[in-house]
Amino acid sequence: MSANTNDHADPLTISSYPRAIVHVDCDAFFTSCEAARDPALKGKPVATGKERGIVSCPSYEAKAVGVVRGMRLGEARKACPGLVVLPSDYELYSIYSLRLFEILRRFTPQVEEYSIDEAFCDLTGLRRFYRSPYSEIALKMKEAVSAELGITVSVGLSITKILAKLASKAKKPDGFTAVPGRLIHEFLKDIPPAKVCGFGPSTVALLHKCGIRSALDYVRRPLSFADKLLGKIGRELWHELRGEQVYSVSTEPKEKYLSISKTKTFSPSSADRDLVKGRLVRNLESACIKLRRHNLSARSLTIYLRRQDFSAAASEARLGGHSSSTLDFTGACAALFDEVFESGTLYRATGAILSEIIGESLVQKDLFDDPVKVERTRRLGRIIDEVNAVYGKHTLHLAASGSEKKVTVTKGDGHLFQPRNDLAWRKTALLKGETFRRRLGIPLLKLDARRA
Repeated sequence: MSANTNDHADPLTISSYPRAIVHVDCDAFFTSCEAARDPALKGKPVATGKERGIVSCPSYEAKAVGVVRGMRLGEARKACPGLVVLPSDYELYSIYSLRLFEILRRFTPQVEEYSIDEAFCDLTGLRRFYRSPYSEIALKMKEAVSAELGITVSVGLSITKILAKLASKAKKPDGFTAVPGRLIHEFLKDIPPAKVCGFGPSTVALLHKCGIRSALDYVRRPLSFADKLLGKIGRELWHELRGEQVYSVSTEPKEKYLSISKTKTFSPSSADRDLVKGRLVRNLESACIKLRRHNLSARSLTIYLRRQDFSAAASEARLGGHSSSTLDFTGACAALFDEVFESGTLYRATGAILSEIIGESLVQKDLFDDPVKVERTRRLGRIIDEVNAVYGKHTLHLAASGSEKKVTVTKGDGHLFQPRNDLAWRKTALLKGETFRRRLGIPLLKLDARRA
């Protein structure tokens, strides 16, 4: 037997579960939510993203015939003639997300909301409480989500966050994989570096040049190798993959942001200067709203315009100081827009990115600031947020963002129609007293009246 084979036979640790970390990953979350609300969609190829003109989330039935995220809808329909395409209903997905986390917190208070459809849970020490092994607890969590929400999740159980995340991806969809410490070496030998969260394409190419073909190959190298080759992230992943915890499950809400970005795709593409600028300013407003919600301030603004051919133009500006007021960024936004906008060019999306973010309490006032103007601007932002919280986001908005004109297209018979009237079903199926922007925070089942 070769030395290499012996290496692969030796466990990295003999401890099964010094810690028990679960990663819960929803399967095709957006389309799963749509199918949970509308049972007629179950088992059919479905994709969301109709309002954007591209696939944002395909169901597994659609994936099976070649439909992938980011594909244009025309191409998706060619790949799957029976594809059901729906507008995205982010309110519905948020409701399901909140309920997902509530279910998980019934099993353990240590739940980290990693994304809208992913969570890490720490079960360490709960075997005695539940009188069950960790694998049974994790399976009960999985079954509870399926029974109460009508969606499937894939679950991974191991002793670090990175290993648990790899385990949850092993048997998607609707899978469960447990990797105790004593079996890490067996699990990692079949995991290519490209599947490890934290290894990007450039890093994977570098690892291949060094003869690293699996995650096990990587952790069999000495720590000094990982440190020299990849630095801090390389060290951290080396420890995590070996079952040595670096990243703990955090129950704290996210407070640190390197940047905040808002983007919006619109269809049909447009060369209308006022419309494109209006979409950009609306993104800027949304980004500043998020800043104020988390009591943050930013100093740098980057804007980008994406052309119809998916190429993009971008530019960046830096303010004299930090701010969370949309008004303080509008001048820079207008100047950047003038710099990158090309007349006669069709654009399909705009984006605004705020960076150099700090806590609002850390903002230093400049000697030449007008304190009255600064306070007035700050209060105006808070008042706008309060009004919008009651009457709906963007009820109060800048005049520039109000220039989002209704686009009409002439059909062959000379009639005009609105091409983007693709609203989510729940935005049109209103209960008594509801409005377009104010609805009850509950998902309504979409049932066929003929079968009711």
